[in-house]
Amino acid sequence: MIAHVYNDGGRAAAGFKGNAGDCVARAIAIVAGRSYATVYAELAEINAKMRLTTARKRRTGGKRSARNGIFVTQPFKDYMGGLGFRWVPTMRIGEGCTVHLDAAELPGGRIVCRLSRHLTAVIDGVVHDTYNPARGTSYTFEPDRGQPLKANQGRNENGVWTEVGGRCVYGYWTL
Repeated sequence: MIAHVYNDGGRAAAGFKGNAGDCVARAIAIVAGRSYATVYAELAEINAKMRLTTARKRRTGGKRSARNGIFVTQPFKDYMGGLGFRWVPTMRIGEGCTVHLDAAELPGGRIVCRLSRHLTAVIDGVVHDTYNPARGTSYTFEPDRGQPLKANQGRNENGVWTEVGGRCVYGYWTL
């Protein structure tokens, strides 16, 4: 499992009110140590330059701000690269989930994890977000060959089980 600390990335301090789907701005502000208002404005500018397709209208209500998320397109990837982030994919087509939102499976340091329909900040194995996006724990099994057990493993009649976090990480941005 993964620990969680409530962190709005400076949203309230910047004068923004209410809840929003601003996970992208929040995660970048937290991990990069930048002002939430600055990151929000930069992402809104990226959104404003993008063509407003039917899917984007439906998801954002036709508004071109960073309030309801960002589509991960080349301008966004260029923005992240400009901030000094490097993309590390953890999943490829046909592979299935190989890395979960679990402190034991993620690298140390400051990273922005890409999950299904969400980005979250993780600092040294602790989620910094307005809620904990981890899902329930699941288990994998492998044959028992007498191998030494890790901290998240155990033995039973099915073999050696490994406890893994339930939410898949598609990749992460690291500084």
